[in-house]
Amino acid sequence: MPKKLYIKTYGCQMNVYDSVRMADALAPLGYAKTASPEEADFVILNTCHIREKASEKVYSELGRLRPLKAAAAAEGRQVLLGVAGCVAQAEGEEMLRRAPVVDLVFGPQTYHRLPEMVTRLLAGEGGGLVDTDFPLESKFDHLPEEGASQGAAAFLSVQEGCDKFCSFCVVPYTRGAEFSRPVAEVVAEAKRLVASGALEITLLGQNVNAYHGDGPDGATWGLGRLLRRLAEIEGLARLRYTTSHPRDMDAELIATHRDEPKIMPYLHLPVQSGSDRILSAMNRKHSADDYRRIVGELRNARPDLALSSDFIVGFPGERDLDFAATLRLVTDVGYAQAYSFKYSPRPGTPASSIEEQVPEAIKTERLSALQQLIDAQQLAFNHAKIGERLEVLLEKPGKRAGQLIGRSPWMQSVVVEAPERLIGHIIEVDIEAAHGNSLAGRVVTLDCASESHIARTVFAQTGAA
Repeated sequence: MPKKLYIKTYGCQMNVYDSVRMADALAPLGYAKTASPEEADFVILNTCHIREKASEKVYSELGRLRPLKAAAAAEGRQVLLGVAGCVAQAEGEEMLRRAPVVDLVFGPQTYHRLPEMVTRLLAGEGGGLVDTDFPLESKFDHLPEEGASQGAAAFLSVQEGCDKFCSFCVVPYTRGAEFSRPVAEVVAEAKRLVASGALEITLLGQNVNAYHGDGPDGATWGLGRLLRRLAEIEGLARLRYTTSHPRDMDAELIATHRDEPKIMPYLHLPVQSGSDRILSAMNRKHSADDYRRIVGELRNARPDLALSSDFIVGFPGERDLDFAATLRLVTDVGYAQAYSFKYSPRPGTPASSIEEQVPEAIKTERLSALQQLIDAQQLAFNHAKIGERLEVLLEKPGKRAGQLIGRSPWMQSVVVEAPERLIGHIIEVDIEAAHGNSLAGRVVTLDCASESHIARTVFAQTGAA
């Protein structure tokens, strides 16, 4: 009888990918995924350290899982509880002390060792295992090939770690130094994803555009060259990548946006602040005008490119003039969407020890003003799509019967009335309405490239063939 595995994933898309690969690593031990922790023989919390009070939220979740594990033990059933990801990396042994209910604590670089660790636990070895090393060997060299399909839109990790050491960020400490997978390994995984039904692949990395993988020609390849190679894969219709750093947006990558139509016209390029003084304090090593110049070069190369970004308000020492510079940058650039947060200290980071912390009330006021501007830009961008015909990759059912949700080339959520058999297809949609966070439209055609690479069938709004 197969054992059941439940993974709760927090945070970034890299964690989503890691959770998929954890399941792949545990499949040879007989673990099959379940959607319910109550049914599971092994529960993993794959954590993220970016959000405020991330550690406390994990401990709160562990408290909710404690009765579940106790109830299983009373029935004579052993349930393992593991904590993975960046909080696990940061907490290490401390997590076992604070939450003895946990059996296993392991970091982002060690989940390829899961089968060995689980086997030791099931054999009765120890009351808790911790593995938060940064091993010399790459975990990708020891993971099995991908198991279940990720669907029509898949993630593929090509780069991990960070050497930038922004003063507010824990990633260099929890994910380690920058590492790039070899080109041949990335291409092989991409081909397997396409063979299992992926039409769109998003390349992942903490600094994905810092990619510097070993190429089959013996040279070091950058992200632009890797994207051009991946675009040659038959059956792959779309390519994306995230998350990028402005310092790594080189000429080759910008030219690839110009030359390769499979790269979607949407780029997440975090800037964090529009103030040079704050950018310097953040150790970003670029100025606001550097960012403006890069955006200009990208839009010259790809005029239909839309941008998203990350912003931190209330960074220590931020003054009214600094925040005004951020609003000015947002106005100058114009975003399709953006993520914005109040600064919150991360223990062990340089910014956490700066004495000039911004009062919470001022952070709240500034965040509200920034989000109003960003929301207005996003709504305007969405409204500009009304009347256009967009290619939409349908991904999942909507909230109502007969409704499906997909993504436009610009990452907008698009709602249509269509039969579920269209999930996993790229269709043409006439956009009829726009909202703050989504578009709505009428299905025009179905692209059957995922089935035959040739046929196109016309559907009415109801999806009748």
